[in-house]
Amino acid sequence: MKLLILLGLVLLIIAVHQLMRVVELSREFKKTKEWEVTDSDNSFNGKGMLLGGFGLIAFFFWQVNRWADNLLPDASSVHGQKVDALWNYNIWLVTIVFVLVNAFLFYFAYKYTGKKGVKATFLAHDNRLEMAWTIAPAVVLAGIIIFGLKYWNEITERSTTADKVTIELYAKQFDWTARYAGFDKKLGSTDYRQIDGGNSVGLDTLDATGYDDILVKNEFHIPVNKEIEFKMRSRDVIHSAYMPHFRAQMNCVPGMVTEFKFTPNKTTAEMRKDPYVIQLMAGINEARAKKGEEPVEFDYVLLCNKICGASHYNMQMTIVVESEKDYKDWLLTQPRFKKKIASK
Repeated sequence: MKLLILLGLVLLIIAVHQLMRVVELSREFKKTKEWEVTDSDNSFNGKGMLLGGFGLIAFFFWQVNRWADNLLPDASSVHGQKVDALWNYNIWLVTIVFVLVNAFLFYFAYKYTGKKGVKATFLAHDNRLEMAWTIAPAVVLAGIIIFGLKYWNEITERSTTADKVTIELYAKQFDWTARYAGFDKKLGSTDYRQIDGGNSVGLDTLDATGYDDILVKNEFHIPVNKEIEFKMRSRDVIHSAYMPHFRAQMNCVPGMVTEFKFTPNKTTAEMRKDPYVIQLMAGINEARAKKGEEPVEFDYVLLCNKICGASHYNMQMTIVVESEKDYKDWLLTQPRFKKKIASK
């Protein structure tokens, strides 16, 4: 395949070179100088611009149609639906502007091709035009920024919900640890000097608040339709906690705690029954089958969205969204921090 692509590029270069030679010979035949631009040249270039421009727009829409079925499914969180709405607004706005600007650009290149004896009108300045193309974009961008900040503040403001679920996400090269507050609904304090094989997140063993904390790896559970407050820390470098299906992302920075919150509104089981998700997973499993790999089911995931080292790609954790009852049942089966320390 690579050899065919290389051969195609070589043939294209040869074809372009030969075409240039044909143009040069045609000029010699017509007895015109190489640097002279004729009306015929301008007409040819104008038509080329018109065809090329509309070809570019057609290619754009073809690409949109080609990849439309590979997008993420609808957001699975309350604020994520607002983010999707803002995203869709931006995409439609940008698409309309892109099509109109480029359509006029290439059409005018064709319509106003240079002709002998025709002189362009020189317009030095127009206050109305200046006002129009300054104020209109400013108003549109202000609207986007205002709504974007509003949605951002909704997930980053300190949670005031009494029955929220608090989870700490602890990042290090190259895995995640999720820590849940225990029966007291308070996370224990931490001390990096106490990090060791049995205390991977550095829980302060002198702080009784952390004795009932729960630490899990590989997979963590959250209840549907309940506010989840995340607190994030990093042991080594900057990581980024990214949960694409919930439209949530926050950097994990060494030496500080970052936070966000969201409310999931679709369980993992509901997502697995969604027609669009079924279609996506069918495509993924088809590709896996060609590689001789086993099929997989849909799962929510926590990813690192910062290139944090050699195994960055493998830094992920499964998220299970389930009913509150199932979540509480699962939580009861997880060992508490004090028991883990005692068993070491």
